[in-house]
Amino acid sequence: MIRILLADDDPGVRKGLRMRLELEPDIEIVGEAGNGLVAIEQARALGADVVLMDIRMPVVDGIAATQAICADSPHAAVVVVSLCDDPETKALATGAGACDFVCKHEATERLIGAIHQAAGR
Repeated sequence: MIRILLADDDPGVRKGLRMRLELEPDIEIVGEAGNGLVAIEQARALGADVVLMDIRMPVVDGIAATQAICADSPHAAVVVVSLCDDPETKALATGAGACDFVCKHEATERLIGAIHQAAGR
């Protein structure tokens, strides 16, 4: 099973992702975070394999949270999922350690593929 942490400040986005990803037989949602600080704490505490991280997050933004998770929880791969799909934002995300960047408007299959790739499958 691929253990996923959902990190997005919008509860509706988290709910939608959870509903879709729970249909996958090899994916388990182990937690949710509504801000970057909680995402950092949850990634460490829950042992998530993949963190789906939004960029615009309260308390600690998604870029800083990605950097902290990659430094503190090397077992967890971060896939950034954001509406901001400009080259500068993508560069910031990959520079912070994200292994992939998926735009929220892309097909769900692209996200599932990114999750499997991040988990090494």
